[in-house]
Amino acid sequence: MFIGTYYHTLDEKSRVSVPKSFRTELTPGSILTKGLDGCLFIFTAESWTKLVGKLETLPLASKSARDFLRLLTYYATPLDTDKLGRTHLSENLIHVARIKKDVVFAGALTRVELWDKHTYHAYLDNLESQESELSTSLSELGI
Repeated sequence: MFIGTYYHTLDEKSRVSVPKSFRTELTPGSILTKGLDGCLFIFTAESWTKLVGKLETLPLASKSARDFLRLLTYYATPLDTDKLGRTHLSENLIHVARIKKDVVFAGALTRVELWDKHTYHAYLDNLESQESELSTSLSELGI
């Protein structure tokens, strides 16, 4: 389970240190890809396999299903870390997440989200301003 928020900096070689507490679960086979809402997603190998299984059952005739599958898979890359726990972010992923220099790793239970620091804080500010609406929506879902 991934929880917590960690701040790191992208170096001049487009590498960033993955928080040690996340590295223990992000074993070989973990996947880094484009996420939603302006972030990147990091899935464990197990979570990625489950997601792919669900994606494979989506109807090919559904444009939204095809588009979602494309968003996830076109940018997907193995999460490789060096001896120091750093991973390289491709130019494509840096571009789609609008990452400048400062990044945030945020635990989201079954995945890790990787954000540009400013985008992350703007997203949180907006989310917190909608807290009562979110509470109502969750109540309707039985949470």
